[in-house]
Amino acid sequence: MTVPPVHFFSHGSTMMLGEESRSADYWKACGDEALRHGIKGIIMMGAHWDARGVNRIDVATNPKPNKSPVAYVHPSKYVDYELVPDLPTGKRCITALREKGIDARPNDTFDWIHDTYLILIRMFPAKCPPTTIISMNGRFDPHLHARVGSVIAPFREEGYLIIGTGGAVHNLYRNHWGQMLKYSDNFAQPYPPEAPMLEFRQSFEDALVRSCRKGAPKGVVTKSITRLMKHPMFRDAHATDDHYMAACFVAGVVDASPRNGEGCELGAEDWELVNMCNSQFTVGKWAQKA
Repeated sequence: MTVPPVHFFSHGSTMMLGEESRSADYWKACGDEALRHGIKGIIMMGAHWDARGVNRIDVATNPKPNKSPVAYVHPSKYVDYELVPDLPTGKRCITALREKGIDARPNDTFDWIHDTYLILIRMFPAKCPPTTIISMNGRFDPHLHARVGSVIAPFREEGYLIIGTGGAVHNLYRNHWGQMLKYSDNFAQPYPPEAPMLEFRQSFEDALVRSCRKGAPKGVVTKSITRLMKHPMFRDAHATDDHYMAACFVAGVVDASPRNGEGCELGAEDWELVNMCNSQFTVGKWAQKA
Protein backbone atom coordinates (compact mmCIF):
# COMPACT_ATOMS: atom_id res chain seq x y z
CA MET A 1 0.00 0.00 0.00
CA THR A 2 1.17 3.52 -0.82
CA VAL A 3 0.93 6.06 2.01
CA PRO A 4 -0.06 9.59 0.94
CA PRO A 5 1.55 12.85 2.02
CA VAL A 6 -0.40 15.43 4.05
CA HIS A 7 -1.50 18.77 2.62
CA PHE A 8 -2.07 22.17 4.17
CA PHE A 9 -3.73 24.33 1.55
CA SER A 10 -4.60 28.03 1.78
CA HIS A 11 -7.88 28.26 -0.12
CA GLY A 12 -7.91 32.05 -0.31
CA SER A 13 -10.94 33.98 -1.52
CA THR A 14 -13.86 32.45 -3.40
CA MET A 15 -12.32 33.69 -6.64
CA MET A 16 -9.61 31.04 -6.34
CA LEU A 17 -12.28 28.71 -7.74
CA GLY A 18 -13.00 30.94 -10.71
CA GLU A 19 -9.56 32.24 -11.68
CA GLU A 20 -6.45 30.37 -12.81
CA SER A 21 -3.40 30.55 -10.57
CA ARG A 22 -0.24 28.78 -9.54
CA SER A 23 -2.12 27.42 -6.54
CA ALA A 24 -4.84 25.98 -8.77
CA ASP A 25 -2.20 24.27 -10.93
CA TYR A 26 -0.58 22.81 -7.83
CA TRP A 27 -3.89 21.55 -6.42
CA LYS A 28 -4.59 19.82 -9.74
CA ALA A 29 -1.11 18.25 -9.79
CA CYS A 30 -1.62 16.95 -6.23
CA GLY A 31 -4.99 15.53 -7.19
CA ASP A 32 -3.59 13.81 -10.27
CA GLU A 33 -0.86 12.24 -8.16
CA ALA A 34 -3.42 11.05 -5.63
CA LEU A 35 -5.48 9.38 -8.35
CA ARG A 36 -2.40 7.71 -9.82
CA HIS A 37 -1.71 6.16 -6.42
CA GLY A 38 -5.27 4.98 -5.90
CA ILE A 39 -6.23 6.88 -2.76
CA LYS A 40 -8.92 5.33 -0.60
CA GLY A 41 -10.61 8.66 0.10
CA ILE A 42 -10.19 12.21 1.41
CA ILE A 43 -10.45 13.41 5.02
CA MET A 44 -10.60 17.19 5.37
CA MET A 45 -10.82 19.92 7.96
CA GLY A 46 -11.79 23.31 6.60
CA ALA A 47 -12.13 26.80 8.05
CA HIS A 48 -15.82 27.66 7.69
CA TRP A 49 -17.54 25.10 9.89
CA ASP A 50 -17.20 24.88 13.66
CA ALA A 51 -19.13 22.97 16.33
CA ARG A 52 -20.32 24.61 19.54
CA GLY A 53 -19.20 23.11 22.83
CA VAL A 54 -16.09 22.74 24.96
CA ASN A 55 -14.84 19.53 23.38
CA ARG A 56 -17.18 19.00 20.46
CA ILE A 57 -16.25 18.08 16.90
CA ASP A 58 -18.88 17.34 14.26
CA VAL A 59 -18.40 15.01 11.30
CA ALA A 60 -20.43 15.52 8.14
CA THR A 61 -22.90 12.65 7.56
CA ASN A 62 -25.36 14.31 5.18
CA PRO A 63 -25.84 11.74 2.39
CA LYS A 64 -26.90 14.41 -0.14
CA PRO A 65 -25.22 17.68 0.81
CA ASN A 66 -25.89 20.89 -1.08
CA LYS A 67 -23.23 23.50 -1.76
CA SER A 68 -23.22 26.93 -0.20
CA PRO A 69 -23.18 29.56 -2.99
CA VAL A 70 -19.82 30.98 -4.02
CA ALA A 71 -19.55 34.76 -4.36
CA TYR A 72 -17.87 36.30 -7.43
CA VAL A 73 -17.66 32.93 -9.25
CA HIS A 74 -19.87 31.92 -12.18
CA PRO A 75 -22.20 29.07 -11.14
CA SER A 76 -20.98 26.93 -14.04
CA LYS A 77 -17.73 26.48 -12.13
CA TYR A 78 -19.37 24.49 -9.34
CA VAL A 79 -23.14 23.89 -9.44
CA ASP A 80 -22.98 20.64 -11.42
CA TYR A 81 -20.07 19.15 -9.49
CA GLU A 82 -21.39 16.11 -7.63
CA LEU A 83 -20.23 15.79 -4.04
CA VAL A 84 -19.49 12.29 -2.74
CA PRO A 85 -19.71 12.06 1.06
CA ASP A 86 -17.97 9.04 2.58
CA LEU A 87 -20.44 8.06 5.29
CA PRO A 88 -18.72 4.82 6.43
CA THR A 89 -15.43 6.63 6.96
CA GLY A 90 -17.25 9.45 8.72
CA LYS A 91 -18.65 6.97 11.21
CA ARG A 92 -15.20 5.51 11.74
CA CYS A 93 -13.79 8.99 12.41
CA ILE A 94 -16.51 9.60 15.00
CA THR A 95 -15.68 6.32 16.72
CA ALA A 96 -11.95 7.05 16.74
CA LEU A 97 -12.45 10.54 18.16
CA ARG A 98 -14.85 9.34 20.85
CA GLU A 99 -12.40 6.65 21.94
CA LYS A 100 -9.88 9.41 22.63
CA GLY A 101 -12.32 11.44 24.72
CA ILE A 102 -13.45 13.94 22.08
CA ASP A 103 -17.17 14.71 21.89
CA ALA A 104 -17.58 13.75 18.23
CA ARG A 105 -21.07 13.83 16.77
CA PRO A 106 -22.59 13.11 13.35
CA ASN A 107 -24.16 16.03 11.53
CA ASP A 108 -26.60 14.86 8.86
CA THR A 109 -27.79 18.34 7.81
CA PHE A 110 -24.48 20.05 7.04
CA ASP A 111 -24.13 21.46 3.52
CA TRP A 112 -20.61 21.77 2.19
CA ILE A 113 -18.91 25.16 1.97
CA HIS A 114 -16.46 26.52 -0.58
CA ASP A 115 -13.40 26.10 1.66
CA THR A 116 -13.59 22.35 1.07
CA TYR A 117 -15.32 21.83 -2.24
CA LEU A 118 -13.24 24.58 -3.89
CA ILE A 119 -10.19 22.43 -3.21
CA LEU A 120 -11.94 19.23 -4.32
CA ILE A 121 -13.06 20.76 -7.62
CA ARG A 122 -9.57 22.03 -8.33
CA MET A 123 -7.90 18.75 -7.36
CA PHE A 124 -10.41 16.36 -8.91
CA PRO A 125 -12.36 18.22 -11.61
CA ALA A 126 -13.65 15.06 -13.26
CA LYS A 127 -15.09 13.40 -10.16
CA CYS A 128 -15.13 13.95 -6.42
CA PRO A 129 -13.49 11.13 -4.45
CA PRO A 130 -15.26 9.76 -1.34
CA THR A 131 -14.75 12.58 1.16
CA THR A 132 -15.17 13.02 4.90
CA ILE A 133 -15.33 16.55 6.35
CA ILE A 134 -14.50 17.16 10.00
CA SER A 135 -15.51 20.39 11.70
CA MET A 136 -13.47 22.66 13.88
CA ASN A 137 -14.42 23.40 17.46
CA GLY A 138 -15.84 26.90 18.01
CA ARG A 139 -13.45 27.73 20.86
CA PHE A 140 -10.53 27.49 18.44
CA ASP A 141 -8.13 25.84 20.87
CA PRO A 142 -5.06 25.00 18.74
CA HIS A 143 -4.08 22.06 20.93
CA LEU A 144 -7.51 20.44 20.62
CA HIS A 145 -7.33 20.68 16.84
CA ALA A 146 -3.85 19.19 16.83
CA ARG A 147 -5.19 16.35 19.00
CA VAL A 148 -7.98 15.76 16.48
CA GLY A 149 -5.29 15.49 13.81
CA SER A 150 -3.34 12.97 15.87
CA VAL A 151 -6.47 10.81 16.21
CA ILE A 152 -7.15 10.94 12.47
CA ALA A 153 -3.50 10.30 11.51
CA PRO A 154 -3.80 6.45 11.37
CA PHE A 155 -6.23 6.80 8.47
CA ARG A 156 -3.30 8.04 6.44
CA GLU A 157 -1.64 4.65 6.80
CA GLU A 158 -4.74 3.10 5.21
CA GLY A 159 -4.39 5.22 2.08
CA TYR A 160 -6.55 8.25 2.94
CA LEU A 161 -5.32 11.65 1.80
CA ILE A 162 -5.63 14.08 4.73
CA ILE A 163 -6.03 17.78 3.93
CA GLY A 164 -6.32 20.89 6.05
CA THR A 165 -7.69 23.88 4.15
CA GLY A 166 -7.40 27.27 5.80
CA GLY A 167 -4.94 30.09 5.30
CA ALA A 168 -1.32 30.96 5.99
CA VAL A 169 -2.18 34.67 6.03
CA HIS A 170 -5.93 35.27 5.97
CA ASN A 171 -7.28 38.52 7.41
CA LEU A 172 -10.34 39.75 5.51
CA TYR A 173 -10.21 43.07 7.37
CA ARG A 174 -6.76 43.89 6.02
CA ASN A 175 -7.48 42.88 2.42
CA HIS A 176 -7.90 45.44 -0.37
CA TRP A 177 -11.20 44.63 -2.06
CA GLY A 178 -11.44 47.50 -4.55
CA GLN A 179 -9.75 45.84 -7.54
CA MET A 180 -11.88 42.72 -7.15
CA LEU A 181 -15.15 44.62 -6.73
CA LYS A 182 -14.48 46.98 -9.64
CA TYR A 183 -12.63 44.75 -12.08
CA SER A 184 -12.99 41.16 -10.78
CA ASP A 185 -9.22 41.10 -10.36
CA ASN A 186 -8.36 39.30 -7.14
CA PHE A 187 -4.65 39.12 -8.02
CA ALA A 188 -4.11 42.85 -8.53
CA GLN A 189 -1.27 44.17 -6.36
CA PRO A 190 -1.44 47.96 -6.64
CA TYR A 191 0.44 48.08 -3.35
CA PRO A 192 2.95 45.68 -1.81
CA PRO A 193 1.77 43.49 1.07
CA GLU A 194 2.06 45.12 4.46
CA ALA A 195 5.06 44.27 6.61
CA PRO A 196 3.18 42.23 9.25
CA MET A 197 1.76 39.94 6.55
CA LEU A 198 5.18 39.37 5.04
CA GLU A 199 6.70 38.72 8.44
CA PHE A 200 4.08 36.20 9.52
CA ARG A 201 4.08 34.47 6.15
CA GLN A 202 7.83 33.87 6.49
CA SER A 203 7.48 32.75 10.11
CA PHE A 204 4.80 30.25 9.11
CA GLU A 205 6.94 28.77 6.34
CA ASP A 206 9.97 28.57 8.61
CA ALA A 207 8.01 26.89 11.41
CA LEU A 208 6.46 24.25 9.17
CA VAL A 209 9.39 23.48 6.88
CA ARG A 210 12.07 23.43 9.61
CA SER A 211 9.91 21.36 11.95
CA CYS A 212 9.47 18.69 9.27
CA ARG A 213 13.16 18.33 8.51
CA LYS A 214 15.00 15.06 9.02
CA GLY A 215 16.11 14.64 12.61
CA ALA A 216 13.56 17.06 14.06
CA PRO A 217 12.25 15.89 17.45
CA LYS A 218 8.87 14.21 17.59
CA GLY A 219 6.08 16.63 18.39
CA VAL A 220 7.94 19.72 17.20
CA VAL A 221 5.51 20.42 14.33
CA THR A 222 2.60 20.88 16.71
CA LYS A 223 4.70 22.95 19.11
CA SER A 224 5.93 25.21 16.32
CA ILE A 225 2.56 25.75 14.66
CA THR A 226 0.58 26.31 17.86
CA ARG A 227 3.28 28.63 19.24
CA LEU A 228 2.80 30.91 16.24
CA MET A 229 -0.54 31.99 17.66
CA LYS A 230 1.55 34.00 20.14
CA HIS A 231 3.58 35.58 17.34
CA PRO A 232 3.42 39.40 17.62
CA MET A 233 2.07 39.59 14.05
CA PHE A 234 -0.45 36.75 14.36
CA ARG A 235 -3.46 39.01 14.85
CA ASP A 236 -2.45 41.09 11.84
CA ALA A 237 -2.27 37.95 9.72
CA HIS A 238 -5.38 36.33 11.24
CA ALA A 239 -8.08 38.64 12.55
CA THR A 240 -9.98 35.50 13.58
CA ASP A 241 -8.61 32.09 14.47
CA ASP A 242 -10.79 29.95 12.19
CA HIS A 243 -8.47 29.82 9.17
CA TYR A 244 -5.52 28.78 11.34
CA MET A 245 -7.06 25.69 12.97
CA ALA A 246 -6.56 23.54 9.87
CA ALA A 247 -2.81 24.12 10.20
CA CYS A 248 -2.96 22.85 13.80
CA PHE A 249 -4.94 19.84 12.60
CA VAL A 250 -2.30 19.06 9.96
CA ALA A 251 0.47 19.48 12.55
CA GLY A 252 -1.21 16.85 14.72
CA VAL A 253 -1.48 14.48 11.77
CA VAL A 254 2.19 14.89 10.92
CA ASP A 255 3.43 14.45 14.49
CA ALA A 256 1.34 11.28 14.97
CA SER A 257 2.53 9.71 11.73
CA PRO A 258 5.23 7.04 12.06
CA ARG A 259 7.54 8.61 9.45
CA ASN A 260 9.45 11.28 11.34
CA GLY A 261 11.25 14.05 9.46
CA GLU A 262 9.42 13.57 6.17
CA GLY A 263 10.25 16.99 4.82
CA CYS A 264 7.88 19.74 3.73
CA GLU A 265 7.70 21.67 0.47
CA LEU A 266 6.09 24.98 -0.37
CA GLY A 267 4.55 23.85 -3.64
CA ALA A 268 2.91 27.08 -4.79
CA GLU A 269 1.91 30.50 -3.55
CA ASP A 270 -0.30 33.40 -4.66
CA TRP A 271 -0.90 36.78 -3.07
CA GLU A 272 -4.50 37.94 -3.35
CA LEU A 273 -6.19 41.22 -2.50
CA VAL A 274 -2.79 42.73 -1.59
CA ASN A 275 -2.54 41.18 1.89
CA MET A 276 -3.80 37.59 1.62
CA CYS A 277 -1.05 35.01 1.14
CA ASN A 278 -2.21 31.65 -0.21
CA SER A 279 0.64 29.24 0.53
CA GLN A 280 0.31 25.57 -0.43
CA PHE A 281 2.33 23.07 1.62
CA THR A 282 2.86 19.32 1.29
CA VAL A 283 4.43 17.29 4.07
CA GLY A 284 6.00 14.02 3.00
CA LYS A 285 5.95 12.17 -0.29
CA TRP A 286 4.09 9.17 -1.59
CA ALA A 287 5.78 6.24 0.16
CA GLN A 288 5.45 2.49 -0.04
CA LYS A 289 4.31 1.12 3.30
CA ALA A 290 6.77 -1.36 4.74
